Amino acid sequence: MTTVGDALVTALDATLYVGGVPILAREVVGNVFGLASAVGGMRRRVWAWPVGIVGNLLLLTVFLGGVFATPQDVDLYGQAGRQVFFLLVSTYGWWTWGRTARAGRAAGTPSAPAVRPRWATGRERAVLLVVLVGGTLLLAQLFAALGSYGPYPDAWIFTGSLLATYGMARGWVDFWLLWLAVDVVGVPLLVAAGYYPSAVLYVVYAGFVVWGALTWVRTLRAGEPAPADGGPRGPEDPAVRTLG
Repeated sequence: MTTVGDALVTALDATLYVGGVPILAREVVGNVFGLASAVGGMRRRVWAWPVGIVGNLLLLTVFLGGVFATPQDVDLYGQAGRQVFFLLVSTYGWWTWGRTARAGRAAGTPSAPAVRPRWATGRERAVLLVVLVGGTLLLAQLFAALGSYGPYPDAWIFTGSLLATYGMARGWVDFWLLWLAVDVVGVPLLVAAGYYPSAVLYVVYAGFVVWGALTWVRTLRAGEPAPADGGPRGPEDPAVRTLG
């Protein structure tokens, strides 16, 4: 007798054919969860994090094509590895935004956004740049040794994605720009490797990133009261100024 779990596994393992090209159903589903998470992030809602985690788990199995015998049969270790690190960073973001949301409920504002946007300070941006460039150069060597397809762009996407996710958790408007830098490199790599649903979603992300950035900038200019729990604040807060 087929159980619900068996039926779900069968559905996610299903292979679709678009123009004669095989595409795993779970690659499509995983990317849909990723897009839903981005929408939640733009709206600054806590549910963005657990939704994103589900997408990360699905895509982890997709990008280890040689391990899980996907139609592409290509291992993108940077793409796969970042899903693991996403779980860690997303857990941090979930906790950070959840703490602010709980404080809002306690203060009588249950519908308040879970984070207050701000631009990163000069020092924070310098750290982001050093980590982005240094991480790409170092990880590219590792990915090349592991046999990753396109080690340098793979490393750029890996490093940029983690920094963007961390920036989102901190409420930095800059994280949208990091995602755009990831998308510009990610689309050609994914097309070359045959991960077409992910490549298409990266194109969609690029437009969405611009929209999200403008939304956060408008929110920043409009001004909001500081979070009730001492969570991520604007650069005018003394605790933030000490970082810059």
